[in-house]
Amino acid sequence: MIGRLNHVAIAVPDLDAAADQYRHVLGANVGAPQPEPDHGVTVIFIELPNTKIELLHPLGDDSPINGFLEKNPAGGIHHICYEVDDILAVRDRLKESGARVLGTGEPKIGAHGKPVLFLHPKDFTGTLVELEQA
Repeated sequence: MIGRLNHVAIAVPDLDAAADQYRHVLGANVGAPQPEPDHGVTVIFIELPNTKIELLHPLGDDSPINGFLEKNPAGGIHHICYEVDDILAVRDRLKESGARVLGTGEPKIGAHGKPVLFLHPKDFTGTLVELEQA
């Protein structure tokens, strides 16, 4: 059902400092900041040979990342994202199995311009899971 790992998302209190650390200390290919107002975040993608790292920073006072950073002021891993071939079929199968899809259950368009859904962390060993249509 799930495909390849698309990215690991890390919430950060200082987006520029985090990007500089990946760029200058780790020598990574760091993209430009990308505001995602529908999700309440600004993201920066770091391209790795086998996946991506997504740096997340709050965009506005009602950002879902604000609560995470209040609990984790230094930042930390926020979610992991897996690719799926048919997000609606996977959603329906997950719901039938008892897994909780967050929000309305309807996919939103994510940072890559593709439909995404989030799954409740309590259903996946404490990990917030994002699914992105491949």
